[in-house]
Amino acid sequence: MAAVLFDFSGTLFRIESTDAWLNAVLAAAGLTLPGPELAETARALQYAGAQPGGALPQSVPDDLADVWELRDRSSALHRAAYTGLSRRIPLPDPGLHDALYERHMTPAAWSPYPDAAEVLRTLRERGIAIGVVSNIGWDLRPVFREHGLDRYVDAYVLSYEHGIHKPDPRLFATACSALGADPRLTLMVGDDRKADGGAAALGCGVHFVDHLPVTERPDGLRPVLDLIGRSGAPVAPERERQ
Repeated sequence: MAAVLFDFSGTLFRIESTDAWLNAVLAAAGLTLPGPELAETARALQYAGAQPGGALPQSVPDDLADVWELRDRSSALHRAAYTGLSRRIPLPDPGLHDALYERHMTPAAWSPYPDAAEVLRTLRERGIAIGVVSNIGWDLRPVFREHGLDRYVDAYVLSYEHGIHKPDPRLFATACSALGADPRLTLMVGDDRKADGGAAALGCGVHFVDHLPVTERPDGLRPVLDLIGRSGAPVAPERERQ
């Protein structure tokens, strides 16, 4: 049995821009900021790495370093890490920091890459088992359901539900077990060479995509179809592909 494991953020879906994220939360609260201040606040949030799924922090404050390192192991740690970074940035209302975190968990904050549905559907038609393996602190299943992609996913293996995170091989092993798949006949697709590359320790093939805005990566997932033979066996001889 062959399977493909996909990362979530930056692989199948992309988070909205920091500007859109901030704008949505301000609008919901009935607040506005002058244009220059809005732009500067969005830039500051991005620099701080306060948006889950967005840019990584340019630096992590010492008092958050331990929480940041373990953020994907539980919902509480994930929220504490990101709201802790957000609170470094002044906002018109202190409650907006939690509102920003809540916003990023909504399906409206995420867009699937243009070829995601096509690739998942084609894999399903070929009889390939599909899993999602994500370092995350919340349940992403509603995002897949809202965007019509849940029908193609056989198993979700989320770090916060298991208390371990990629690149720990145990998370990939859990996914393979859930799919009944031999790791040697399984391909991991992700955008993080360190985290997603951990699947290679099990003997999985690994294929990387670029973490780009959806408008700049219209067909980045389609090479996966070439790496998986129509018979269901990975055709890539390498354990890692660019």
